[in-house]
Amino acid sequence: MGEMVTIRGVPHYYEWVRGAGSEPKPVLVFVHGWGGSARYWQTTAAALSDRFDCLLYDLRGFGRSPQPSAVDLPYGLADYAEDLRLLLDHLKCDRISLNAHSLGASIAAVFAQQYPQRLDRLILTCSGIFEYNRLTFSLFHWASEYVVKFRFPWMLNVPLAEHLFMSRFLYHPLPSAISRTFLADYLMADQNAAMGTIYTAVSEQAAIEMPQVFQSFQTPTLLISGQQDQIIPPRLGRSAAALNPRITHTELAKTGHFPMLEVPGAYLPLVQGFLGDRT
Repeated sequence: MGEMVTIRGVPHYYEWVRGAGSEPKPVLVFVHGWGGSARYWQTTAAALSDRFDCLLYDLRGFGRSPQPSAVDLPYGLADYAEDLRLLLDHLKCDRISLNAHSLGASIAAVFAQQYPQRLDRLILTCSGIFEYNRLTFSLFHWASEYVVKFRFPWMLNVPLAEHLFMSRFLYHPLPSAISRTFLADYLMADQNAAMGTIYTAVSEQAAIEMPQVFQSFQTPTLLISGQQDQIIPPRLGRSAAALNPRITHTELAKTGHFPMLEVPGAYLPLVQGFLGDRT
């Protein structure tokens, strides 16, 4: 069962996934991507909980962390990195490893730049650096506004709607129950948070700043791309990894934007091996 803690006036949902035994283990924190929640990390966390105390949480304005309308906070990557720092301070987690996905990976990258002394290992799943193109970015923002604005609860009742929603993210279809969770999270995301994070993560400023962020890493980092990822193609991961020798880039075959769910048999050993390597 999860708990709630108020961070900067916003109730944040978090939960621990722990394996057998009462002795504390190293902490591994999971950060989800845009429009989602920590729920899609649960199977990965469970698989790693024999070696780590796994902390899952929902980003401000997403999942079970609703942002009250009276709370006016910005949606920059650094702002979400600060949310994470405050959560870790509250939980008295001084040093951690991070596994973050998509938008969450961008937040984790900024966290790594700002708080390198708090990181042991960093895993960026489906991440990269976007090259700024004014027309492309403008079209992306326009399309995003459209899909965020036109969201209705009845969509969950449309047959096969969850599979249609997830089709652009995946190479392998997921079970209906998992896809419905994604659709439900997307429908409940706060509109201001959904658009605010898009405008800050996919922007000219981010295109300028993120290469500097990747160059600054002092933490051993594993960047995992899906070869069939249409959201963040692997070439963007290759560009990011080329900026810093501390980054190891790996492409997983036959997977799209969610390799932890599409190809867990390939994803988990890769992550386990990296987290176990202390050389």
